[in-house]
Amino acid sequence: MFNKFLRQNKVAAAILTVLRLYLGYEFLTAGFHKLTGGFDASGFLKGAVANPVKGPDGSIVFTTYVGFLKHIALPNAHIFNTIIPLGEFLVGLGLILGCLTTAAAFFALVMNFSYVMAGTISTNPLDILLGVFIIAAGYNAGRIGLDRWVVPFIRKTAAKENKAAAKYSA
Repeated sequence: MFNKFLRQNKVAAAILTVLRLYLGYEFLTAGFHKLTGGFDASGFLKGAVANPVKGPDGSIVFTTYVGFLKHIALPNAHIFNTIIPLGEFLVGLGLILGCLTTAAAFFALVMNFSYVMAGTISTNPLDILLGVFIIAAGYNAGRIGLDRWVVPFIRKTAAKENKAAAKYSA
């Protein structure tokens, strides 16, 4: 019942727009500050590897993630110095404009969970909660936004390509 409300109700679309704008603003400004402020992820990555999240018994909780940071992210910090700020900025832009909203919310969740697994709490739990609502709402979250036109266009284009592919494979 609640999921139906989120996915189909016009009042829910309005509420989701407010949530989407807030979350988008958070990501857009974080990405903008990193893009214009000389962001360097290597210090954060080194800190996350040196001081990983530990459970009550003192063991590392996210061993696979720490391994990813140590063996992939840290040696390629120069790539992450571009991907992180640009990703945050584009996620924020997508959420604010309501364009590819579900995809933007998905990547927002990926980034938020990455920060949490690295040991940063900040506003990430709230952002994760809002992102879950936006993803659960699907198309309705971007109804008051560019998704009103973008999603039907993508569906129409994909349907044409599927028909063409089926025609040639038969």
